Amino acid sequence: MPCYFCQRNIQEIDFKEVGLLKRFMSSLGKIKPKKKTGVCAFHQRKLAKAIKRARYLGLLPFTQK
Repeated sequence: MPCYFCQRNIQEIDFKEVGLLKRFMSSLGKIKPKKKTGVCAFHQRKLAKAIKRARYLGLLPFTQK
């Protein structure tokens, strides 16, 4: 399974694109592992950092109840 971001030639993952980030999170608010999403290691690290920044700024929840 090729990487979602490599296919679309996306180098930087913006933390303000909440819709895109939610796609890589579980229903409980956890970051999905790269084995489930098919994202390469390079983009998985960028994705995790973007999700954590969005959580810190209140754009995404830390957990779902």
